[in-house]
Amino acid sequence: MLIDTYGRVATDLRVSLTDRCNLRCTYCMPEEGLQWLAKPDLLSDDEIVRLIDIAVTRLGITEVRFTGGEPLLRPGLVGIVERVAELEPRPQMSLTTNGIGLKRTATALKAAGLDRVNVSLDTLRPDVFKTLTRRDRHKDVIEGLEAARAADLTPVKVNSVLMPGLNENEAPDLLAWAVEHDYELRFIEQMPLDAQHGWKRDGMVTAGDILASLRTRFELTEEGSEERGSAPAERWVVDGGPHRVGVIASVTRPFCSACDRTRLTADGQVRTCLFAREETDLRATLRSDAPDEEIARIWRLAMWGKKAGAGLDDPTFVQPDRPMSAIGG
Repeated sequence: MLIDTYGRVATDLRVSLTDRCNLRCTYCMPEEGLQWLAKPDLLSDDEIVRLIDIAVTRLGITEVRFTGGEPLLRPGLVGIVERVAELEPRPQMSLTTNGIGLKRTATALKAAGLDRVNVSLDTLRPDVFKTLTRRDRHKDVIEGLEAARAADLTPVKVNSVLMPGLNENEAPDLLAWAVEHDYELRFIEQMPLDAQHGWKRDGMVTAGDILASLRTRFELTEEGSEERGSAPAERWVVDGGPHRVGVIASVTRPFCSACDRTRLTADGQVRTCLFAREETDLRATLRSDAPDEEIARIWRLAMWGKKAGAGLDDPTFVQPDRPMSAIGG
């Protein structure tokens, strides 16, 4: 079991498969990209599967989310999913992606055992997409979403970040589109995880702003804390149902007290929180031929020291020194 001193138990493992990405989203990384991890620093497919095996069979993990960077850039992704699906007990598996490669991989991922996907899409307008991501790939994302739905990687969730001066007024249009296509839309407050450290709290589009905008067109009924559980998204029923919309208010309405996540970076570091500045190295232990129980012991110790909260409301908050692409969302 992965328990911390505040009694929280981690059952959800986020695994970053690569720090690389084929987009350059303005809220994540600079236009020229980043200095990528060297290949020897990355965990191999076998190492990733072994660590997930330890997490599932020894530490109580029941859900595994594959992230990046962009996880579809990982050549061995389908094989990793297939091997994790064979674990006993079998964890639920999902993938967070920008959707660009889903058209060609959705069917294979479903056959390998992937349960569902979260696709990032911040706008319905190709020109705004190009401005936000610095790439002209909007059509590819739309086709990827359609392929995920056709492959039954459901519910297909769409993650959107609203940025002032770019897409802040698109919330109602995005929700209408998601309802029409049977996607579950979730808005995410912009978080301080950009490589340029350009995030400013007073300039962000808040959960309150998003909900006010949605209510100009839709009737929203709050789902309630019992339905939410430890999920990061607060959800509302749209116009009486059955569709729902979520808002992840990491900054203005933090949910740290219910957090059930542990994170593994692409280079084998345990992170207890997206905003943590400390990491625990499992890669070195793994490569020293340590037994599974020793790796599990180090992982338990790392999670025992998890802090009470991310500290975003603290005026002395210092942004993590790794951008979101290197940590995994």
